[in-house]
Amino acid sequence: MMTNLFSTFDPTTSINFSLNWLSILTCFMLIPLTYWTMPNRFNLMMYNVMMKLYNEFKMLLGVKSKGMTLMMISMFMFILINNMMGLLPYIFTSTSHLVFTLSMALPLWLTLMIYGWINQTNYMFAHLIPAGTPAMLMPFMVMIETISNMIRPGSLAVRLTANMIAGHILMSLLGNNSINSSFMLIVILMIQIMLMLFELAVSLIQAYVFSVLSTLYSSELT
Repeated sequence: MMTNLFSTFDPTTSINFSLNWLSILTCFMLIPLTYWTMPNRFNLMMYNVMMKLYNEFKMLLGVKSKGMTLMMISMFMFILINNMMGLLPYIFTSTSHLVFTLSMALPLWLTLMIYGWINQTNYMFAHLIPAGTPAMLMPFMVMIETISNMIRPGSLAVRLTANMIAGHILMSLLGNNSINSSFMLIVILMIQIMLMLFELAVSLIQAYVFSVLSTLYSSELT
């Protein structure tokens, strides 16, 4: 039973080669193009969402990091579209794997750390000890701050992966254990619709949380 349950997250559909990971590239087909003189409703919706995110990330990062806001908006849209596509039938959920989430969180965190320790070494050392810390607690605070800093990419990756897996497992359990009774079938169908709406909200929230936390981590270096 457990093998069948978790087989929905198996990236290999064949022995030799798998095309499941190519679903990551299909998200670019859903991004609206700006070739049209008169944009449609979808273009306007995406533009409004990006402008809201731009203003919020600009407030978090400040004036210095203009390019960082564009990168965080791109990351938000990339994660959001992949989360949404994972809810469609017969489409591989790439964001439910640590390989996908760590490949975004770890290089971003490592780049920020290298930049901070090379260009702002004194500030990075000062950041290890919060202001007002007693002298006796300073060694412990350095250890705590170092450990909390090192687990940041793991927490970002695991948070996104765990939240995407949880809803899919619950829907798989309800789908596999459907009952022949017409009344119970209607109840399970209503529960599945509610879970689908909940997963849509989770997809949006997790993309927002991932991008905002990455923005906050990068704002500490500016």
